[in-house]
Amino acid sequence: MNKNKYFIYILTNKFNTTLYIGVTNNLKRRIYEHQNKLIIGFTKKYNLTKLIYFEEYNDIEQALNREKQLKKWRRSKKDILINRMNPKWNNLSEDIYK
Repeated sequence: MNKNKYFIYILTNKFNTTLYIGVTNNLKRRIYEHQNKLIIGFTKKYNLTKLIYFEEYNDIEQALNREKQLKKWRRSKKDILINRMNPKWNNLSEDIYK
């Protein structure tokens, strides 16, 4: 039985103007890497360090398919998704470190 967990997650900046959707098998580690600018690329360039949404999966294929699906959505649809889980767009990273 596969006990691995996979996460899709959405990051934004302090002004909530830019979104990034990613997938990982270790959400704590990945958010730490983004927040400490250890990953070169889009999230570092646009200072995307605020975790505002995530989903957990037991299957990597499901997680990858969901990531692809969300990346195709318009911004307004992504905003609705985020608002359902996190209406104030709080940084959820403090919760995952507990």
